[in-house]
Amino acid sequence: MEISMKEVREEIDLIDRELVLLLARRQKCVEMAAAVKNDKDLIIDKERIEEVISKVTQFGDSCGLHKEISEPLWRKLIDLSIEHEFKELENIQSFN
Repeated sequence: MEISMKEVREEIDLIDRELVLLLARRQKCVEMAAAVKNDKDLIIDKERIEEVISKVTQFGDSCGLHKEISEPLWRKLIDLSIEHEFKELENIQSFN
């Protein structure tokens, strides 16, 4: 049985929806972290960033995800999460 491009695209669309749901959950955790830290100097933790990257690339490798994809993707995700956390902290502090 041959698979069609339409079927491949439908599977990708389904995976994209699942990824969006997971990213939204992750964003909520980032927002909670901003509230817990409540200090802009605590937002960037280089040791934690490298720990996350290491865990993700190792797990990705065990799942068949190339490091050339996982590492830059997670570094960008972390950068965007840090930006969002700074904005959240500003909102929290301006509210108080």
